[in-house]
Amino acid sequence: MKKSLLPLCLLGLFGLCKVTAQQHLQVNDSYDAEQLVNALIDNSCAQVSNINIQGSPGSKSYGHFTNGSNTFPFTNGIVLSTGFATSATGPNNSLLSEGSTDWLGDNDLEIALGVSNIINATVLEFDFIPYTDKISFDYIFSSEQYLTSITSQNQCNYTDGFAFLIKEASGNTPYTNLAVVPGTNIPVKVNTVRGLGVCPSANEQYFDSFNDFEHPTNFNGQTVILQAKTDVTPGTTYHIKLVVADQGNNLYDSAIFLGGGSFKNVTDLGADRLFETNNPLCSGESLQLNAFTPNATGYKWYKDDILQPITSSTYNVTSGGNYSVVVEFGLGCTSTGKIRIEESNPPVVSAYTLIQCDDNNDGITTYNLDLAYNMVTNNDTSLFVYYFLNMNDAQTSSNPITNTASFHNSTPNQIIYALVMTPYSCFSISPITLATSNNTLITPSPVDSCDDYGTDDGITIFDLTQRESQILQNLPSSLSLQYFISANDALLAINPIADPQNFINTTPGHQTIYARIYSSGDCYGIVPIELLVYSFGSDLNDEEITLCENKTLILDAGNSYTSYEWSTNPPQYSQRISINEPGNYSVTVTNNHGCAGTKNFIITPSGKATGANVIIDDFKGENNNITIEPVGNGNYEFSLDDKNYQDINTFNHLPSGKYKVYIRDKNGCGTLELDFFILDYPRFFTPNNDTINDVWTIRYLNFIPEAEVYIFDRYGKVITGFKGSGSWDGTLNGKPLPATDYWFVITINSRNIKGHFSLIR
Repeated sequence: MKKSLLPLCLLGLFGLCKVTAQQHLQVNDSYDAEQLVNALIDNSCAQVSNINIQGSPGSKSYGHFTNGSNTFPFTNGIVLSTGFATSATGPNNSLLSEGSTDWLGDNDLEIALGVSNIINATVLEFDFIPYTDKISFDYIFSSEQYLTSITSQNQCNYTDGFAFLIKEASGNTPYTNLAVVPGTNIPVKVNTVRGLGVCPSANEQYFDSFNDFEHPTNFNGQTVILQAKTDVTPGTTYHIKLVVADQGNNLYDSAIFLGGGSFKNVTDLGADRLFETNNPLCSGESLQLNAFTPNATGYKWYKDDILQPITSSTYNVTSGGNYSVVVEFGLGCTSTGKIRIEESNPPVVSAYTLIQCDDNNDGITTYNLDLAYNMVTNNDTSLFVYYFLNMNDAQTSSNPITNTASFHNSTPNQIIYALVMTPYSCFSISPITLATSNNTLITPSPVDSCDDYGTDDGITIFDLTQRESQILQNLPSSLSLQYFISANDALLAINPIADPQNFINTTPGHQTIYARIYSSGDCYGIVPIELLVYSFGSDLNDEEITLCENKTLILDAGNSYTSYEWSTNPPQYSQRISINEPGNYSVTVTNNHGCAGTKNFIITPSGKATGANVIIDDFKGENNNITIEPVGNGNYEFSLDDKNYQDINTFNHLPSGKYKVYIRDKNGCGTLELDFFILDYPRFFTPNNDTINDVWTIRYLNFIPEAEVYIFDRYGKVITGFKGSGSWDGTLNGKPLPATDYWFVITINSRNIKGHFSLIR
């Protein structure tokens, strides 16, 4: 950032550069506190007292400056620095870090900036009595902390700052800081107003520049001219404190430059009335400018710098211009106020007759007043329109019509009033006559279409414009058409169908839509258009049919059609066809409206079960069960009595016995019957010759003659054995065995069943 002066000045020997002191700001540090305040205020209105200044304990940190360069906006003023005041003189060829660590800070500044560790504070303070209700001053904040290169990221965290503090001199009211970012309460300091450099930018619009070598000051950068201003009470004594300081350390000095004579009494004439701020003065409107100030001795009003014949404290303005006032207090003391006023013309409007359709010709109908917009505004879309029942309401903007999209007139040819307003609230009023029409129109023939849009559901695409020429036949060529779902929408011209050439009906099969014939916003007539959809309905739904093995099936497409074409090879063209193979078949039919549709037949094979594996889980007492696994391509159900069928292929809790299972195809292709046995063993027997349970045997085992049974005592000794239909009477070698439990093993093929039973005597 900093550059050496010597090489550039050597170039000057050859006429390539010229550096003079007059190009740089000059600082005189011999001014005392009173001289500095006089340079800042520089008018006879000042009532200043109790002036005091504090700064560097060594070389002065404050002074008066003059400037001959147009690259720095102030020609003169005062400078308060955190270093030496004279070092502020350009060029920008050295880094200023001049304050000592013994140079104290200021507690009020720390509070105003919300920081700590403030040092090297320069303070100018005084009491001041204003004549007007506003004061202001102009300043520039400059700093070496506006960096274009850094050696440590922490350098971006240091933030020198400045405060313009004001409070009433009497009492204990706190200070208010006027040196804030415009439109905010943010104090002006290095990290709140900064351009985009090596540190993050902040409120960049208020940062002027990073300074080059030839800048009139010796600082790295500065803000634009900022203005501090506040409301005050005339005649009240205020204490003012201007303070600038370093923060964090004594390196990288900062300074505040205050424009000479910029501390002013200000008369407030209000905010400018501009197009830019959306508040220009409307033509024909009067604006009173009020400059009244207590103790004033006279007023001079100017328009465009020309003195006006007005001497009162108020001025009624009726046209645009640059207005100013000089308020005189005597002894050469004055206060100035300025306001810029731009003038906006009222909108150009036209009287209009809004014509609405009236089906019974009584002059009473419902209007969409919004349709009058383009006509009363001459198509100026920047305007706002409000409607009123009478002129007085329109002029006072009272009781606007709220249901503008659905307004019902009370008398034929009723007149209402449109208040047409610009974005700047300038307005004109236009009368609107509400008239009616009842023209004789042709009802067009229906628009019909085949249902060929997706599924056969009565919904399809229509081109509504097919009947346009029929509707407009023999009507004026200036008329246009819009299409609507309902008659009310057509009447009010709301919710038009966006794409009438590709309209998808919303009511299946049959729907009535409405064509509005209009010119501009006027309704010429409304006609219904009937939409018909020729649909096959459910007749062409896919049909699934089962074909039994070795059988023939007749497929019937129905007798409602004029032609048939089956997908067989070769194609067949009859209503019915005969098939004997499963598969997918389709027929394309044509009805008497010329609409074609296709019906699909899905033919699936089925048949009687060719066999089954009956899985028997027996010898379980009450928990015997079977599972049937049929063989075949049918859809089967199962029964043990040929009466009660079930889809589940298991039967549970079967007692021992002989059974027949029925496996039936649900599609009627046949039933397979299979016999099976459930075996079980008795849990006890009583060999007492009463013919009841006298022997222990396995029922139905006789149907498996190869089955073997062995009975053991508790020690594992074989007592007896038998096959098939054999039994045991409870004896061994002819002698009865004792009543106790006995064990058995039954072998059926490779299956072994083990258990025990009781002999009871």
